[in-house]
Amino acid sequence: MKTFADLGVESKIINGIEELGFTKPMPVQEAVIPHLLAVNPRDLITLAQTGTGKTAAFGIPLIQNSKGKPKFVKHLILSPTREL
Repeated sequence: MKTFADLGVESKIINGIEELGFTKPMPVQEAVIPHLLAVNPRDLITLAQTGTGKTAAFGIPLIQNSKGKPKFVKHLILSPTREL
């Protein structure tokens, strides 16, 4: 199994993840995080059961790529309200 560092997550973010008690990425995170941290990521649709780590799979790269104070929208997240 890979580590968050293997997926390209920065050490400051890994420290926060570990403080929450997570040490290894879930399978959906292993698939999604490298894709979203790529230089020119494409749109992505992911299907996985509830509780498998989808929110972190999208949230971790979003946090890592959101540096500075942009004057425009940088990210759009669409989520089915049924699961929220």
